[in-house]
Amino acid sequence: MENEHIYILAIESSCDDTSAAVLCNDKKLSNVVATQKIHEEYGGVVPELASRAHQQNIVPVVSQALAKANIDKKQLSAIAFTRGPGLMGSLLVGTSFSKSLALGLNIPLIEVNHMQAHILAHFIKEENGKIPSFPFLAMTISGGHTQIVLVKNYFDMEILGETLDDAVGEAFDKSAKILGLPYPGGPLIDKYAQLGNPKAFPFPKPKVGELNFSFSGLKTSILYFIQKQTKENPNFITENRNDICASIQHTIINILMDKLKKAVKQTGVKQIAIGGGVSANSGIRKALEEGEKKYGWTSYIPKFEYCTDNAAMIGIVGYLKYKEKNFTDQSVTAQPRYVIS
Repeated sequence: MENEHIYILAIESSCDDTSAAVLCNDKKLSNVVATQKIHEEYGGVVPELASRAHQQNIVPVVSQALAKANIDKKQLSAIAFTRGPGLMGSLLVGTSFSKSLALGLNIPLIEVNHMQAHILAHFIKEENGKIPSFPFLAMTISGGHTQIVLVKNYFDMEILGETLDDAVGEAFDKSAKILGLPYPGGPLIDKYAQLGNPKAFPFPKPKVGELNFSFSGLKTSILYFIQKQTKENPNFITENRNDICASIQHTIINILMDKLKKAVKQTGVKQIAIGGGVSANSGIRKALEEGEKKYGWTSYIPKFEYCTDNAAMIGIVGYLKYKEKNFTDQSVTAQPRYVIS
């Protein structure tokens, strides 16, 4: 099996990015992502528009992924696709396309959990890339999810804590919206935060038990704070933008790090791997590096292209499942709520 070339075509369509990748075993040959710009006008993802854009993008994106990988579709060993979690309309496009293509080529179909893929993206073979060993703690932080997961092996994962309301990426984007920044605002908060004083404005940290998260209260306190300040000084945001962003980012990162410290203490596991779009945030990366020095953690941060939604991470799960002959039949349907088990 080890010397065999297994070619996986992977398809990811859980939210507003249409992506296709080709992997040869655990090595990425191509990873193509079509981003949907249309949502910027609305300040957030519009599900109906997202599914329509997926329908337009999926064929060109798959063709491009095969061409870049220099692979003919007849060479493919299997098709891996995101079954969930995600937006129903978006998932349907990827699921239907993958089922049809697998049927047409008469090759196996492999369903993938999007959140599991964010975690296993660390196992895509990269030059000089560090790969975590089991067990490790994974913190998945994105626009739709915030979780701390104990990873015992590729397919044995236990969720230790998750958000009770909003995800961390949403907290970043909504805070940016309150400040009048365009969507997606998370990267802009990160950009301005680097120029500001993180202690300028203290925001309250939510009191949630154990390893769970909550961000809705924080968003509300930021909203009320900005409303109060702009009433007194209409130029408050413009004059203090860097400090506001730095303070918001500082609070969010503290919330994440407090929970992570607690998880390390509870499990005794000091290997930390992060994944999801928010793992591209410079403040979080810095906090993890500090954790290495201060607490003796070993942290694993994926390459930027594997942080946001992409098909290569779906492909690595596809490859690992292929080796186990863990295939899906044609009766499979998209599952918007798909829990890691």
